[in-house]
Amino acid sequence: MPIYAYRCEACGFAKDVLQKISDPILTDCPACGKSSFRKQVTAAGFQLKGSGWYVTDFRGGQGGTAAPAAPNATATPSGGDAAAAPAADKPAPSASASAAADKS
Repeated sequence: MPIYAYRCEACGFAKDVLQKISDPILTDCPACGKSSFRKQVTAAGFQLKGSGWYVTDFRGGQGGTAAPAAPNATATPSGGDAAAAPAADKPAPSASASAAADKS
């Protein structure tokens, strides 16, 4: 059940009330008895922190970062078998090295 903040406009009395959403709004002040008890607009009672979905996906309007594309396992620079040498053990070929391989 949500907690609603109420404040009397006549005497300034304030109170937090635990109510169901379907319960009627309170109007009579418990301190002075006048019908000027109003529900207040308050901030949410929790805060999203850490490296969760909010920070990575929506903050800054950049839409989050996509995972890097997986390398194509069937194509290797030397034309050999992709399973023979793991890609993590070899450095990525530079543009000049691949251009030199194309000329030979």
